[in-house]
Amino acid sequence: MILYSKSARWTAWTFFALLAATFFGLPLLMLLLAAVARQWNGALVSQFGIDHLVEAVQGARGKALVTSLLTASISGLGSLVLGTWGALAARNAGAGLRRFLDAIYILPLTLPTVTVGLALLVTFSRAPFFLNGTPCLVIMAHIILVTAYAYNCIRAGLERLEPTYEQVAASLGGSRATILRRVTLPLLKPYLAAAASLSFAFSMGELGATIMVYPPGWVTAPVDIYALTDRGAIFTGAALSVLLLGAAVSALLLFNRLGRNGPGQGKNY
Repeated sequence: MILYSKSARWTAWTFFALLAATFFGLPLLMLLLAAVARQWNGALVSQFGIDHLVEAVQGARGKALVTSLLTASISGLGSLVLGTWGALAARNAGAGLRRFLDAIYILPLTLPTVTVGLALLVTFSRAPFFLNGTPCLVIMAHIILVTAYAYNCIRAGLERLEPTYEQVAASLGGSRATILRRVTLPLLKPYLAAAASLSFAFSMGELGATIMVYPPGWVTAPVDIYALTDRGAIFTGAALSVLLLGAAVSALLLFNRLGRNGPGQGKNY
């Protein structure tokens, strides 16, 4: 709906600002308060402290956070490779094969994550592919679930890519591998960064499939947060959630900075 009057626009903006503050800002604020709350008896925090934040970076809590970072880094890299490969293959494929690749890559997003975890657990709990009880199964589950985001980002970038650059490179005698390495991938840098950031962020927060397949020695932060809140340790779980959120946001900012140097933004390829 198009609002022409100034008062109507201000009313709409005020309404959506209140809506965002209520459903996004307020829960985040309460989470931050819980992370630094030493005592909370009434409507507001009674005593503040960083005890829970310190606890969240020590011992098993700190190990869970590091495990999430390692899992997200490995699965993000794997999904970036697989998503880029699939998007490049779909670019040069026929309409039928392109639709098939789209369906294969998007399928995991249509399934409950618990179902994906259970399917992996059943499949890889018997010889000759026995991976049950290993971190490999966790990383595999994350790659399956986040590759679709990388694939969609790269597909969108390839559709917007001006083919003239590649045609000129080919006319100058460049091989397919050289064109891919020196022309196509550099032009896709913003989309590669977006794909990596999305894959990393969603992997950092994945719980459904992870809780089905994780071994005792590879507990991620979301699994630990779930266990803490289930035992009633809300403040410690909130502190670990804040650190997890901070790590994810920091990674997003880093990838955004790396992807700024896109086509026509600083380098000549």
